[in-house]
Amino acid sequence: MSDNALRDASASLTPKQRRFVDEYLVDLNATQAAIRAGYSARTARSIAEENLTKPDIAEAIAAAQAARAERTQVTADRVLRELARIAFSDIRTLFDSKGGLRKVADLSDDEAAAFAAVDASEIFEGRGEDREHVGYLKKVKLWDKLAALRLAMLHLGLLKEKVEHKGEMKITRTIVHVHRHDMPAGEFADD
Repeated sequence: MSDNALRDASASLTPKQRRFVDEYLVDLNATQAAIRAGYSARTARSIAEENLTKPDIAEAIAAAQAARAERTQVTADRVLRELARIAFSDIRTLFDSKGGLRKVADLSDDEAAAFAAVDASEIFEGRGEDREHVGYLKKVKLWDKLAALRLAMLHLGLLKEKVEHKGEMKITRTIVHVHRHDMPAGEFADD
């Protein structure tokens, strides 16, 4: 989407509504966007809900998000591809046939995407002039596969954040009235 389309989408908005759109794009928190745009903190939540339902504002938000995605090349597809790289990474591909960690330069883009961090340090034996370099210690931290799988499942609708129950529930209450003289001795605290 071009900047012209973005200008057209927000042309009918008031300056405060345009600011709301800009602020909403910061964190997608409508209430905070309303406050930052200058609406009263006391009424921000209701104003935010109202603004999000107004067709002109919704169109301006969609246009701004599309323009940003075009500028940054960060799209839903690209984000899902990156999640898939992490979710379906296989640690075995990171090591050579002798069990050594492969060089980072030799990894494919998919393999390299699995790395959250790499820490390498030299190992020495001995002290002073007798100190001798004997190897390297390489520590690898991978991204959280379960978190990536969970996000992908949420996106695909395979997992729900909230479980909604629909239907009727019948609650019955039985009240038993017991007279004191009907109970055996010792059943009441003051007996």
